[in-house]
Amino acid sequence: MKKLCTFFIALMLPVSASADRALVDRVISNHVIPRFQTLAQTTAQLAETAAQTCDLSNGQVVSDYHAAFDAWIGVSHLRFGPTEIEDRAFALAFWPDPRSKTPKALRAMITEEDPVIQLPENYAEASIAVRGFYAMEYILFDEPTQALGHPEYQCALFQAMTQDTAALSQAILDDWQPDYAALMLAAGQNDRYQTEKEAVQELFKASLTGFQFTKDTRIGRPLGSFDNPRPKRAEARRSGRSLRNAVLATEAALDLARQLGEGDEVIQSRYDELEHYFTTATAKLESPVFAGVSDPQSRVKIEVVQQAVDRLLEFTLNGLGPYLGVAEGFNALDGD
Repeated sequence: MKKLCTFFIALMLPVSASADRALVDRVISNHVIPRFQTLAQTTAQLAETAAQTCDLSNGQVVSDYHAAFDAWIGVSHLRFGPTEIEDRAFALAFWPDPRSKTPKALRAMITEEDPVIQLPENYAEASIAVRGFYAMEYILFDEPTQALGHPEYQCALFQAMTQDTAALSQAILDDWQPDYAALMLAAGQNDRYQTEKEAVQELFKASLTGFQFTKDTRIGRPLGSFDNPRPKRAEARRSGRSLRNAVLATEAALDLARQLGEGDEVIQSRYDELEHYFTTATAKLESPVFAGVSDPQSRVKIEVVQQAVDRLLEFTLNGLGPYLGVAEGFNALDGD
């Protein structure tokens, strides 16, 4: 009987492994690659527009900036593999910035007219505090920063920023296809993913990371405490994107979770309920930058949004996790 059981288990294992590989393939094809393609396309468009004008208040520049930033938020939960090489994710998005390194570094760069902006390869070695979407936000939306130095240098700086961001985004996409995608699909045959279940867990953890970062940081930082709210700590408040980022990030993490649970009606039905709860809660917020954290009545509405994200996080961990058969008991942001 023992030999018979062992035989049946041996027959079942390849089927399970094949299902995991098919799942990873589907998620990479339908979620990961299209989103990084969008990031590469939108950042390239922003760089092209910036190269054509030095009017940084130009509507097309601002529109392209928001489109590219949207695309970044849509992949910001995928913090593994190509995005982590050479700190690319931090170069694209250096936030939180509790010590205000970005405005300080930009002030020094602009007032001294640092020549590092003249060559893309040199700018790629500049501090991450002056690279990416949050540095660009200061140039486009922060009046004290805009008042520094000469407009010609500010224009050249912004052009260097957009070119650098486009190059980073394209490099991430190039590393994903075909190399890193192939690495995940060859799980069990390499040291990075020693089993196919580890590749599934990587994607599962990315979804958890998205929910947790939004709950704790995108919403938690401006909330602060009841006695000490921190509205100025809201992400991208100068460009009015705080709520927009929280919504886009939650939607991206949810799309990944749904795709991981594709085929299970119970999981999808629960996600329908949780998504409706989240959408209803966000629709009640008056401020796009969480300014209501200082007002008791408005604060409650923001806390409900945070709770909605927490419910998504909890169900993904305790509902989707067991369905996928991935290990529990790890912190989504611990890097393990």
